[in-house]
Amino acid sequence: MAEEKKIIIDENWKSKAQKEKEVLKEKEDSGQPEQKQQSLPPGDFSSLISLLATQTLFAMGLIATENDKEPKKDLRLAKFHIDMLEALEEKTKGNLTEQEQKFLSGTLSQLRLGFVNAAK
Repeated sequence: MAEEKKIIIDENWKSKAQKEKEVLKEKEDSGQPEQKQQSLPPGDFSSLISLLATQTLFAMGLIATENDKEPKKDLRLAKFHIDMLEALEEKTKGNLTEQEQKFLSGTLSQLRLGFVNAAK
């Protein structure tokens, strides 16, 4: 007589999947997007320069935070960030790689030009 094979079905996975769907639905309804960990760039000299440059562009009103709204200008703050970059350039003179020095000098040149245009 042939042995009958038993098929075991785990019904528990259905309830787990349903709970996950409900949690996601609640997050959607409450306006909370599911948060995913995004990788950050390395904390190096170029990232620091980019961070300060972005803050400068924001202060000059060249980066908008909301659609259909004119970005606010704070030229005093923009000048402060440019001054910070100039201080970094002065204090790191002779200690940067050629690539880092070119990046810093080029960034400062672009920001100074943008500042003059924003101040008009």
